[in-house]
Amino acid sequence: MRFGPRKFAVVAAIALVAGTVGGPTAAADRDHGLPLGPRGLPETRTVETLQPGVTLTTIVRGESDPADGWTVEVAVPGGGDDPDPDAPPTAVADRAHADALAGALSGKGFAARVEDVTTPAVADFAGGSLGFRVRIGLDADKAAANTLLTRVRAAGFTASAVFTGWEGASTDRGPWRVQVLTIDPKKFRGDLVGDFGPDVEQRETTSVLARARNATAGVNAGFFLLDPAAGAPGDPAGLGVYDGRLLSESTNGRPVFTFTADARHAGVDRYSWTGKVSGRGTTLPLDGINRVPGLVRNCGGTHDDRPTSRPLHDTTCTDPDELVAFTADYGAETPSGPGVEAVLDRQGRVTEVREPRGGALPAGARSVQGTGTGAAALRAMAVPGARLAVSGHLTDERGRPAHVPQMAANGGPELVRDGRPHVTPQADGMVRPGDPSFYYGWAAKRNPRTIAGVDGHGRIMLATVDGRAVDSLGLSIAESAAVADSLGMESAVNLDGGGSTTMVVDDKVINHPSDATGERPVGDAILVLP
Repeated sequence: MRFGPRKFAVVAAIALVAGTVGGPTAAADRDHGLPLGPRGLPETRTVETLQPGVTLTTIVRGESDPADGWTVEVAVPGGGDDPDPDAPPTAVADRAHADALAGALSGKGFAARVEDVTTPAVADFAGGSLGFRVRIGLDADKAAANTLLTRVRAAGFTASAVFTGWEGASTDRGPWRVQVLTIDPKKFRGDLVGDFGPDVEQRETTSVLARARNATAGVNAGFFLLDPAAGAPGDPAGLGVYDGRLLSESTNGRPVFTFTADARHAGVDRYSWTGKVSGRGTTLPLDGINRVPGLVRNCGGTHDDRPTSRPLHDTTCTDPDELVAFTADYGAETPSGPGVEAVLDRQGRVTEVREPRGGALPAGARSVQGTGTGAAALRAMAVPGARLAVSGHLTDERGRPAHVPQMAANGGPELVRDGRPHVTPQADGMVRPGDPSFYYGWAAKRNPRTIAGVDGHGRIMLATVDGRAVDSLGLSIAESAAVADSLGMESAVNLDGGGSTTMVVDDKVINHPSDATGERPVGDAILVLP
């Protein structure tokens, strides 16, 4: 039963004092506005009680900046073709290639300019100059920029129209729109849950997931697969734990947001996962849980994965020789393809050996699939009637055994640690060697963001920030850390953002998702239940 008529409290603050963007924010400044743009920008805050122990704070900061406008950004020839709509274009090059591109544009009659792209230092990345971008024109009118864009594309160049307010300059005046759900465990009597929908492999919108659970509120959660070439769309691209059931292995070493259903325990943790299958006197290492064998999105898997076993964001590592365990949560059928699959009953007895692999699992059953050399090893072990034991465990960032949390949503990079900004894109795979365009588009530029954290009073905070719009610029990763810190988060992590960023309250999407098609189906969500 829902908490009755809502109580509203409005707090308006004008000409607030803000801290320094991208750096530590003094505790004394935390109640004086978000650290975005110059000091003295207007800021309003509206606080609404959703149910006992749950509030929604809407913050609008800044104002339209006449210095910002629309420009045409030209991609470096030979750029990527990632189907992910959030994949950054290849827009940053060394000076020589940028000058050559500008010269080619000039030869076609375009007045191109070359700009140095810089980014602030964070905890594990030195920042500084990322390289150079090439742009044409600057107009307050998007239609005029689109007309120019059409001409540039007709001349044979790959380009896009971008708003300069999305660059991340500290002089921008905004505006920004931030919404924060705060769950106070001292007053909260509902349940806080992670939810992936009917099965792991399918995607649903945050609003659909919220409606199915009669949730008071919710936000999108972890990174997930979008491209079928990378695996099953909807599958979490990292650790996924729901009601104490570990249904997706970790991107080893990357941060996750963990919490309990009563909201009394939460935090940002780093885990690694290892698994094994044992039987008939043999033990074999497992590579994963509930994912297409051979494809490891965001990497961070086992030592034989290629090109790396370290986290590498929005990259699909490969391994032809794998053993992957499945539960009935995965979907209607396990992935099909070459290899072997051993179907196990509740007691772990082999009831069927499939070759090729793939098919439906009986109620309560699970399976193990093997590919490459893993198929040969599993074939020798999986004799009908034999018992196989499938197990796995987590270790913390110090390598110590760790209990499986009640709930966990994958994320990265870390934003705040011990009450201070602590941004870790290098460790978490957002810095790609030889590819400055990725960091530029994904981390340095402003995008929609979803943030999870815990404040000094033990309250859980789930924030969304609209972006890719002129009425809300979004945040860079460094700005995300500064904002999380200024909101009082003692620990915080970046969840999936971009077009995934969504907040739902009372069955309505209350933010403005950035995809042109509207709300994006996602892998999972964090939901506040009555």
